[in-house]
Amino acid sequence: MVKEIERAGLPVVHICTVVPISLTVGANRIVPAVAIPHPLGNPALSPEDEKALRRKLVEKALRALQTEVEDQTVFED
Repeated sequence: MVKEIERAGLPVVHICTVVPISLTVGANRIVPAVAIPHPLGNPALSPEDEKALRRKLVEKALRALQTEVEDQTVFED
């Protein structure tokens, strides 16, 4: 689905827990997530720390969305 949305002209960021799968399906902008059961959070953290973690992931995804890419790109830290 990611490839079809991009083909329509809308940039997409795929936030995922298993990067090799995203690479296999052809996602162009990939942001690694935290863990399979909690991709955008960590319930072991305090509410304040979890909010900071989520904000960091969303900000990274927004930066990836603004980045022109030619090939598949994984946006690490």
